[in-house]
Amino acid sequence: MRVIGAGLGRTGTNSLKIALEMLLDGPCYHMFELFQRPQDVTTWQAAVRDEPVDWTDFMQSWSACVDWPAAPFFDQLAHAFPDALVLLSVRDPAEWFQSASQTIFGLMRKVPREDQNPIQELVESQLERWMTSDIENEAEMIAAFERHSARVRSLVPKNRLIEWSPGDGWEPLCSALKMPIPSQPFPHANAGGDFRATVAKARAGHVERGFSRANASSSDSKQ
Repeated sequence: MRVIGAGLGRTGTNSLKIALEMLLDGPCYHMFELFQRPQDVTTWQAAVRDEPVDWTDFMQSWSACVDWPAAPFFDQLAHAFPDALVLLSVRDPAEWFQSASQTIFGLMRKVPREDQNPIQELVESQLERWMTSDIENEAEMIAAFERHSARVRSLVPKNRLIEWSPGDGWEPLCSALKMPIPSQPFPHANAGGDFRATVAKARAGHVERGFSRANASSSDSKQ
């Protein structure tokens, strides 16, 4: 594990997933990967309940992680992988809420709590624990978003922290990782208008990745 993503969903995390896979030539955990690995929900839910998790073993096959469900556990993951950098992806809080409301929260509104599947239950439990379950309360959700960013900045030493905003491109990542900037354009994935289609594809097993097919086969064999 070389990069631990602490940024919440709708801060460019799918683009970051692909970009980190291109840079590290290895897999990056993201909510879309959880769709492929429903057996992992049990471990994530145990972590939400403060039960001990062997993060070194659980995440051993991954070069990086971003997005839910890993983001709230950035501090535990940083302890388990002391050489990894912590990546905080951010955006304007009001813009973040509007994006989340039209995408993630929009899907949540369609499913009554009693009909949720295990992944949806995990998202709900993480929101209740670290944010707020009142997805319609813009002020409280924005305050929770800002508290999360402040928590990351307060717990992660500056020499381990990368702050990145959509639009920053390769430079902050490559500078922190001491890697040359790729010749390829920075990936842009899962824009708001594409969200439902991208989620549907991921649920069907089609996840866009940025690392080589050879490493993909190796990683799949470990998982």
